[in-house]
Amino acid sequence: MDLILLLKALVMGIVEGLTEFLPISSTGHLILVGDLLSFNSEKGKVFEIVIQTGAIFAIIWEYRTKFLGILTGLFSERRAQRFVVNLFIAFLPIAILGLALNKIIKAHLFKPVPVALAFIVGGIVILWAERRKHQIRIHTVDEMDWTDALKVGLAQCLAMIPGTSRSGATIIGGLFFGLSRQAATEFSFFLAVPTLMVAGAYELYKERALLSVADAGWFGVGSIAAFISAFLCVRWLLRFISSHDFTAFAWYRIVFGVAVLATAYMGLVNWTAR
Repeated sequence: MDLILLLKALVMGIVEGLTEFLPISSTGHLILVGDLLSFNSEKGKVFEIVIQTGAIFAIIWEYRTKFLGILTGLFSERRAQRFVVNLFIAFLPIAILGLALNKIIKAHLFKPVPVALAFIVGGIVILWAERRKHQIRIHTVDEMDWTDALKVGLAQCLAMIPGTSRSGATIIGGLFFGLSRQAATEFSFFLAVPTLMVAGAYELYKERALLSVADAGWFGVGSIAAFISAFLCVRWLLRFISSHDFTAFAWYRIVFGVAVLATAYMGLVNWTAR
């Protein structure tokens, strides 16, 4: 097996896991890192879809007690039923818009420089959000009703622009709509499960001709790396937000985006799509 390919898969898996649930855009990082590693072939794009599964399972494992309680109480407990309905309502907007706009967005925005611009704009929005006075109405996910879920779901649609960040859109959107940091972050985690699973299954079905048993080794390395790094990152983020806001992530996005634009402009990095 190609050792260089395995190392690239390992790096991409770690990047996916570390960025999927932070408000810094996993898609944006995968596009940029994939560009640097020459890992942006059609097979590489399928690989990126597959390794998201590892990150999703990190959430399922971290919140296994919560999910098990929802499943066992689905037909008897109002709380469990409301949770599932809220996830479904929050998922609907991106499902509808994704089907309508997916081809257009992939054709024009899945490129390094548009991603860098989205990084910068997203960072500015986070700074603005953190400078507002937060009016907290909802302290836990279980206090959310369907209108709260719909608002967060609409915010998630912004993540269709690569570099925006699904986690960033849902978390910061949640803060705007009166959720506490804890509630906004955890609902973002939970919403990632149906969103990424359905989107991934749809993309894999479309690209099924590119799947091969021969690729199981490096696909497996990337998925395991994504699971471990995502699990550690989620644990860290939950501790971080207990005493910090998201300002540091905003500045990271801005600096990272400016660095990409500067290296492209000066010719220091040969970004393929600039």
